[in-house]
Amino acid sequence: MAAGGGRREDWNKKLSYVIAISKDGAHDVTKRYTKKWHEILSRRNITTEASVFTIISNLKRECRNEYSHEILSILESRDKKEYDELEIVHLQTESLPSLPGRQSGSKEWRLARSELGSGESDSSCDSSCPVRTCIDSHVHSIHCSLTHLVSSFIGSGLSKSEVAKNLEILRKMLVDVKLSSFKVRKVYVDYNSINSKLFKENSFVDKFLFSLSLKRNLESDEKICITLAGNPVLTSLALPVALHDLDETIGSIRIIDHLDQSLIKNFSRLNRISCGSILASGEQLPFGIATAAFDGCRLSKWEEPNGAQGCWLIYKAKSNQMHILKAYDLMSANDAPERDPMDWILEGGEDGTSWNILDQQSFQTFENRFQRRRFEVSSEWKCNIFRFRFLKVRDQTSQSRFQIGTIDLYANEG
Repeated sequence: MAAGGGRREDWNKKLSYVIAISKDGAHDVTKRYTKKWHEILSRRNITTEASVFTIISNLKRECRNEYSHEILSILESRDKKEYDELEIVHLQTESLPSLPGRQSGSKEWRLARSELGSGESDSSCDSSCPVRTCIDSHVHSIHCSLTHLVSSFIGSGLSKSEVAKNLEILRKMLVDVKLSSFKVRKVYVDYNSINSKLFKENSFVDKFLFSLSLKRNLESDEKICITLAGNPVLTSLALPVALHDLDETIGSIRIIDHLDQSLIKNFSRLNRISCGSILASGEQLPFGIATAAFDGCRLSKWEEPNGAQGCWLIYKAKSNQMHILKAYDLMSANDAPERDPMDWILEGGEDGTSWNILDQQSFQTFENRFQRRRFEVSSEWKCNIFRFRFLKVRDQTSQSRFQIGTIDLYANEG
């Protein structure tokens, strides 16, 4: 990350984020300092571009919260002009000479590491995208802590309605935290307004809050103070994921006739594989970037501009760790159901040269937006590379695009 004045070449840095700060807000001006936006985008892996936009917008709003409507109108017009200029800057990319690639190792994984030479790629694995790392350890932590929290509620003998009520209390707290100041994130909750003693004393509540870099303290006046426990950026990234998880979990509980421990698997997301690297056949920059499928936020998505007739995504586990895949989730994106996947094949491998089919689906549909569907995998193959080959979308005649909201891979508990 870089900020401040001077020429880019004087910094002697590989840029990732250049943030301009003034009395009336913050601005991401990275595109002003490069002709290789695609290359820099591969290094901007702290979070998704949508999250960067949201964080900077929040900072800007805090800086301007006392400005008059007239001044705000002028600043917003200036911001739009700045945005349009920056969009134009990165449209022209430099043409790079073709260089010989690495000659050893499997062809497909050399592709995944961007080590193929010119003329070596083929249509089955050709990609213009760089390898990207998924920054999603917080997604795994949130999934696990929420599952354990719900399990503790059920184990304490709470009814379905009581479990849902406690989760709604927690959700309201997080909404208040989200609306509070980015740097401070401090809200107070009156203990007397929380009727559930179990909620007050449950240590799993604290573990869930900690997964969001939050903590709670009991003040002397019988109020709970929810505040930051770490980096405010981590909290900002985690809050949308946690709120979406709570919404899904509460919705799942409401449609279940009777809630007990045997049914917790309906919304359990334990053993989620995270922090791997991915390569995709294509992506829509910046908001349809491939890593958006793994960021845990349902408002983002991976969008492949030419994927209606077929596209693919390769996921390589962190540190080459071997996994037996037991299930995976796909969630439909926010709009355009005609872009939903309908036919696909999921394969697993170890070295990228040979693949075993783990699952195959045909004529699948997502009836709603943000609909999560789970697919069980019966294979016992140990793999460190997984490949989705999406063969067809719901309607490939009216448009050319493919999109998916989220992808979650789950390892066998053993």
